[in-house]
Amino acid sequence: MTTRRNFVKITSLGSIGLATLSSYKFSSALAQNLPRATPESQGVDTEGILNFLQAIQVSDLEWHSFMLLRHGKVVAEAWWKPFAPEYKHTLYSLSKSFTSTAIGFLVSEGKISVDDPVLKFFPKEAPATPSENLQAMKIKNLLTMNTGQDADTLPALRNADGESWVKTFLAQPVPHAPGSHFVYNTGATYILGAILHNVTGQTLEKYLEPRFFQPLGIVGYDWEKSPQGLNTAGYGLRVKTDDIAKFGQFYLQKGKWDGKQLLPESWIEEATSKQTDSREGDSDWSQGYGYQFWRCKPGFYRGDGAYGQFCFVMPEQDAVLVMTSESWDLQKSMNIAYETLLPAFSDGTLPEDSVRQAFLKKEISQLSLPVVRGSIESKLATKYSDKSFALDKNPYGISQLAVSFNPKNCVLKLTTSGGVEKITFGWEKWLINPGESKPLFPVPTRLESPAQIAGTATWTDDNTLQLNTKSVTAIHGDTITLTFAGDQVKIKFMNSVSAHSKNFPDPRPTLTGTLKA
Repeated sequence: MTTRRNFVKITSLGSIGLATLSSYKFSSALAQNLPRATPESQGVDTEGILNFLQAIQVSDLEWHSFMLLRHGKVVAEAWWKPFAPEYKHTLYSLSKSFTSTAIGFLVSEGKISVDDPVLKFFPKEAPATPSENLQAMKIKNLLTMNTGQDADTLPALRNADGESWVKTFLAQPVPHAPGSHFVYNTGATYILGAILHNVTGQTLEKYLEPRFFQPLGIVGYDWEKSPQGLNTAGYGLRVKTDDIAKFGQFYLQKGKWDGKQLLPESWIEEATSKQTDSREGDSDWSQGYGYQFWRCKPGFYRGDGAYGQFCFVMPEQDAVLVMTSESWDLQKSMNIAYETLLPAFSDGTLPEDSVRQAFLKKEISQLSLPVVRGSIESKLATKYSDKSFALDKNPYGISQLAVSFNPKNCVLKLTTSGGVEKITFGWEKWLINPGESKPLFPVPTRLESPAQIAGTATWTDDNTLQLNTKSVTAIHGDTITLTFAGDQVKIKFMNSVSAHSKNFPDPRPTLTGTLKA
């Protein structure tokens, strides 16, 4: 058993999220399938969780949620407002691990083998004279990112110009012998889903529904589709944090759920073991790759997605850790978890720590992403409230803009050929808009699906209104700045990716509007 460390007093954790405990009565019924327990009852030191959260606070990284399971029980969980337990979250490439699971079911049913050649399933889409390397490509090469191609094929698929994604993939050069050259290749994962569709006539989500989603009680999910109507496979799945935790626990239990062996233990072992070398170096992407799973430096494995969507499965610790975020440094995110949570695990149980548990409960009401604070009032608010501005021609088809300033919120109103779109922003607090909507100012370099939007607003000076949005059923956010001057308004944009990376400047133009008579 590890030695308990001295308690580090934390007087304020500001906007960070804190774990709920079994004594905290969860109002939502979504998590009912995963039992709850206090950390100490499962051999986890609450202080380690506090250290984890304190490290997050000073990391300059953005977390959306986390959930920690030990011995099959949730011992800590948190959501940063405006994110909440009931919202599904975009997984990005963590979707790949779910696709791998579907292939495992297909193999266990005897319908395919990982040694089947890829071209076997696509005689009509194959090139007239396929290369030797393409002919040698097997399902296992798709699973292990060893297709022999030089680069990720997804950009080519997205730019297929009406051609099927399968045919486009098979038309890409294969300069290396399959199995000899690791390249992270989301297009290869799409082909796994296409093979499943070829064999079963079903999409990934339909195929997994009775075999996996229903037994685990996962509902309300969705998965993006290609122009051909197949799930994108390598990205685009949205599930709740609790669902990711179930996924990890299913793997920790080696394919067993509720006493039933749904997926053979041998497949779980094969899929999560090192099947190939991965990238050079000494990072968590250099420890080897399985079947759409990464090996980790501490010796366990994970599924992961862009901007920090993680599912760590830790057999030695009998634990699962889920993290969702919009992180700009994934290695830093992982190191924070490794350095604070791993030392918190002990064999057996620990004495209950009511002081720390009470502190966690008290802080739950303060969970929030940072909110920009200026002023909730401006001398110009009355002048411009509900006044329409005619916008110059723009890529979004918005002809008019107006803002309604109210005591508790402001409402942005945008007129298009389809009618008036409205988004409500809370004054210096997050306000959730009902339902999902398409992005009103989409970033042309990024595919964006409809999402539920949270908004917060502040005046940074008397002339400048800053509106901040966050897609609570996706990941990213936007800053929309309106500057009023006489009968003019200028609208500038900064998406959350561009705000943190000079490599991805926001390409959207500044819009100009003129006050209508």
